[in-house]
Amino acid sequence: MYIHDIIQVLEAFAPLSYQEHYDNAGLIFGSPETPVTGVLLTLDATEAVLDEAKEKGCNLVVAHHPIVFGGLKKITGRNYVERVAIKAIKNDIAVYAAHTNLDNVRGGVSAMMAARLDLQHTRVLAPKRELLRKLYTFAPLADAEIVRAALFAAGAGHIGKYRECSFYSNGTGTFKGAPDTDPYVGKPGERHLEEETRIEVIFPAHLEDWVIRALLQHHPYEEVAYDVVKLENAYAEVGSGLIGTLPAEMDEMDFLHLVKERFNTACVRYTPLRGKKVRQVALCGGAGSFLLKQAKSAGADAFVSADFKYHEFFDAENQLIIADVGHFESEQFAVDLFYHILTENFRKFAPLKSTINTNPVNYL
Repeated sequence: MYIHDIIQVLEAFAPLSYQEHYDNAGLIFGSPETPVTGVLLTLDATEAVLDEAKEKGCNLVVAHHPIVFGGLKKITGRNYVERVAIKAIKNDIAVYAAHTNLDNVRGGVSAMMAARLDLQHTRVLAPKRELLRKLYTFAPLADAEIVRAALFAAGAGHIGKYRECSFYSNGTGTFKGAPDTDPYVGKPGERHLEEETRIEVIFPAHLEDWVIRALLQHHPYEEVAYDVVKLENAYAEVGSGLIGTLPAEMDEMDFLHLVKERFNTACVRYTPLRGKKVRQVALCGGAGSFLLKQAKSAGADAFVSADFKYHEFFDAENQLIIADVGHFESEQFAVDLFYHILTENFRKFAPLKSTINTNPVNYL
């Protein structure tokens, strides 16, 4: 097994195209062609975590937070980022990060938070746009099902919980091949009329190469006519945060105690109570204040996230309760998510969870 095998599985779950523009997810140190001796899972790739990886014979560290966000112009060991870079390179330890792409995927970090609170009927709080494409193509009537099946197998035709979604209509196509062509139907140099099916399917943008390759491989024509159109639709499966429903409504203080217990946090910072029950809960791993407006618009009774600034607590305006559990505490279950993804795909390979608590915040 090679590092690129691990990367392929992780990015099939959380494609790099889902990350935010400021992020630096992906392979940060190391070569994808290196054989894997062991994988250590962590929230942060710190010096102590790299020491642990070396001790346990792991040459790949998979972290949630990228150790490098911006460019490194010098690597002299003057700060912890540079020291991690030096240690990783000297010890041949690769470092991979899945950050906002893991946050934005439907079953990502916020889904792990939702599971801790037993939320039901969850949906993405702020779906992303411009991540969908639509393919239009044309196939002979007799071959249309073969083409459709190939497109579905490549990942096209998924809309929410429905699969193999497409639209088709029949019509007449025309073409005339040059003298040196070898047309599937008709003769070179003669205009040919063929009864064809127009096929339309939606697919995620990151699958475009796979979908087009499947089309070309399974279409009978020597030259395949198709169009790919960028869609503005919101992609319900990808975006920031989640909102869901508690199994039963709770008193506000009981809910806050539940949050404190389930997230194993030393404290929960929260806004004034409203004297109402809590049933609808919004969540976002990490710094989620940018989603407060969406949480209020969605009718959330509480918003569980982290890193709210003093004045941002006023923005709750008694419409919901903000429950700030801490950055580390909101994202700690990313390690469990990594473990689940890898063990589901590599049944004979066991990654290790780091035993290092990388939370830089302490509570007195």
